Amino acid sequence: MNLKTNYLGLTLTNPIVVSSSPLSQSLDGMKKLAEAGASAIVMHSLFEEQIVHEAEELEHYETFGTESFPEAITYFPKATEYRLTPDEYIELLSKAVKQLGIPIIGSLNGITPGGWISYAKKMEDAGASAIEINVYYLPTDTNMSGQEVEERYLSVLSNVRASVKIPVAVKLNPFFSSIPNIALKLVKKGANGLVLFNRFYQPDIDLEKLDVTPDVRLSDSNDSRLPTRWIGILYGKINASLAASSGIHTAEDVIKLILAGADVTMMCSAVLKNGPQHISKVLKDIENWMKTHDSESIEEIKGSLSHKSTADPSAYERANYMKALNRYKPII
Repeated sequence: MNLKTNYLGLTLTNPIVVSSSPLSQSLDGMKKLAEAGASAIVMHSLFEEQIVHEAEELEHYETFGTESFPEAITYFPKATEYRLTPDEYIELLSKAVKQLGIPIIGSLNGITPGGWISYAKKMEDAGASAIEINVYYLPTDTNMSGQEVEERYLSVLSNVRASVKIPVAVKLNPFFSSIPNIALKLVKKGANGLVLFNRFYQPDIDLEKLDVTPDVRLSDSNDSRLPTRWIGILYGKINASLAASSGIHTAEDVIKLILAGADVTMMCSAVLKNGPQHISKVLKDIENWMKTHDSESIEEIKGSLSHKSTADPSAYERANYMKALNRYKPII
């Protein structure tokens, strides 16, 4: 079976890319992912705050808003809590590029234009095949408009795009009022690809300590429904690569996203739960499905069940909501 696919102008051996995760924090971890069959790896994120720490410019963040919230300085991790310094990150990326033989994608995570964006160029110089921008931003200001939120994404993208020649992808969250419109705006600003979607880790409340605490919950296959819908809708409507992220655990998950129009599927939680060898199993299962269904290549089936290609486009729209509710039979 021909599992090759194209993402961000890169020809990949298969559609499984490992997304940003703790497994890419070491060269040994990335080697295991490559040996298991990952076609590319997105490095763990280099954070804006991390770079600001390194430059000893955190005073703005530590003082902003503290007149109202004395505990505000605790919102940001201490410099010692980051596993690697920014320069160590670049060094690790360079080693991975030289030793692994698959595309390595650098990841920048930030919310404001600024000097930290210069690290995109350093990633390019270190050999990164592409840059993924993760604008992990959750607006809490009631005076901030949706347009202002969008401008934050567009501004960060413009700054990164101006600093590098390699492809740039933007990792989006699903909370925009019009995902197709912001997708189109990002592509017009120079995004070569979109990653759908970022998962905001929701806080929990400790009932004993009466405190709001961070909490990481890994995804399951049900989480792939959201990117399936929006990739299916966007396929063929924007001139950019589409990557599915969230809930990619099985061959079935991968195939469904490819049918909807994804160029690649990004796997994280499944590998964290099952180890790198899980990638090999999923690839074998994909080949078996393709043989059973007389499909010779990924390109042959890509987008065949997208919004523009399916016989019933309403399955992606409001009608799907009504049909789903009407079909559900509760126990009485």
